[in-house]
Amino acid sequence: MRIGIGIPNTMLEATGDTFPAWAKRAEERGFSTLASIGRIAYPSYEELVTFAACASVTERIGFLTNVLLAPLFPTAHLAKTTATLDRISEGRLTLGLAVGGRPDDYVLMRQEFETRGRRFDRQLEELHDAWAGKALPEGDRPVGPTTMNERIPILFGGSPNVAARRAVRWHGGYTIGGAPPEQATGMVKGFREAYAELGGQGKPQIVALQYFSLGDEHTEGSLRNLRSYYAWLGDWTEGVAQGAARSVGELRARQAAYADMGVDEFIWDPSVASVDQVDRLADAVLV
Repeated sequence: MRIGIGIPNTMLEATGDTFPAWAKRAEERGFSTLASIGRIAYPSYEELVTFAACASVTERIGFLTNVLLAPLFPTAHLAKTTATLDRISEGRLTLGLAVGGRPDDYVLMRQEFETRGRRFDRQLEELHDAWAGKALPEGDRPVGPTTMNERIPILFGGSPNVAARRAVRWHGGYTIGGAPPEQATGMVKGFREAYAELGGQGKPQIVALQYFSLGDEHTEGSLRNLRSYYAWLGDWTEGVAQGAARSVGELRARQAAYADMGVDEFIWDPSVASVDQVDRLADAVLV
C-alpha cells in the first residue's frame, strides 16, 4: 500500500510559502502523493493552482485532487486547467472527482445543484475529448494542450454503485473520503462487487484518506480547523474533529486496517499547516 500526504490547502493558518516547502519535504521523505481537498464556499487555497506551485519544486511525487467538484466548473475551463497542470507536472496528476453534497458551493458558482450528476456525466465525455486534443462541440480547435497520455487518470468519489458505473466507463478507480475503517470496508466491498458486475476489467485503484495531527501543541489548532471546515455538518462536526488520529499508535493501527482491506493508496490528510507534520508523519508511518 502506497502512503501519501495531503496538503493543508483548507487550513486557516496556511500561508502561500507553506506549500512549496511542504511539497519538497514530502517528496524528500518518500510519500507517494500529495492530495488536496476541494471546496468553493470556504477561504481555502484553490487546489490546481496550489499543485502548480508544488510541481515547480518537485520531480517525482504525484498529485491527487481529493476531491475536485467537477460540475461546479465550465467544462472548457476545467479541461484547460487540468491539461495545463498535467503538462506542468509531466503527467503526475490524478483527478479525484465527484459532485459533492453541499448546495452552497453551487450557489456561489451559479450552477444548478439538482442536475449536477447528469451534467457531470456529460462533462466527462467532453473532458476526455479535450484531453486527447479534440475540439469541444462549441469550438473548432482544442481548448488546451493535449495531455501527456491523451487522458488523465480519474478516481471517482461518492456512493460505491455510482462511482463503479463511472469507473467502468472511464477505466477509473474509487476514492473514499474520511470514512472510518469499519465503514470503509463495506464501501470498498460494494465498489468492487459493482465494478465486477458492470463488466469492469482489471483491478481498479482504490484510495482512502484519514485526518491526523501529531504533537500535543497542535491538538487545539487541529480541532479548530476541523470544526471550522466541517461546521456545515451540525451535530456531526465534533465527531469529525475528535476523530482525527493524534498518536503514533493510532496512526499505525488505522493504516494497518486499510492495508488489510486491500486499499492501494492511503492518504494522511493534515489538520494543521505546520510543515513539521510532514517529518513527524514520515517517522511514524513510513517504516
